[in-house]
Amino acid sequence: MPESMIQAIRVMIADFKILLDACVLANYGVCNLYLRLAEKPRLFLPKWSPDILDEVYKTHVDKLDWPERLADSFQDAVREAFPEAMITEYRELIPAMTNDEKDRHVLAAAVKDKLNLIITFNLKDFKEEDLDKWDIEAMHPQDYLLTLYSMKPGIVMMKLSKIAQKKDQDLEELVLDFGKSLPKFSKKLLDDMGEDTTY
Repeated sequence: MPESMIQAIRVMIADFKILLDACVLANYGVCNLYLRLAEKPRLFLPKWSPDILDEVYKTHVDKLDWPERLADSFQDAVREAFPEAMITEYRELIPAMTNDEKDRHVLAAAVKDKLNLIITFNLKDFKEEDLDKWDIEAMHPQDYLLTLYSMKPGIVMMKLSKIAQKKDQDLEELVLDFGKSLPKFSKKLLDDMGEDTTY
């Protein structure tokens, strides 16, 4: 991450807006952590679009075999918890986007809301040459979490502890579980906690 963006996040940390791609929101564990970090005391403002939430719904139901009632409940919960997150009126910008065709709506939403950061597992769909003209960067979820942890370790650990408590799970076990999708983030936390990370 460029130093200029790190400085911007540091200055605006509670009000720094990030776009969460469908692949992040559809991964329940990662999504849960991100949305917890967006609750008071928040570390950023999450943003998404109707198209992104539609993708999340399809992933939950068609790929992850969630019951429709559960997928509907998730949609209702995120819309209610973060009503200011929705970006609209971006579709006329889609033809101007040059990134991967299926994810042009994501970049268009970021451009519409003047965001600088897209959080996504699908970095290959957001190449630098397609983002630079809009002053936007795409980042893997674990890299942004590592940035937040470096700035506000106490808040990140507090939120993780609350998640573990709600799941009736040891904190170390929860962090270890994140190793499946966020290996660098998990290892950093386990190292700092003094845990053996030779797994």
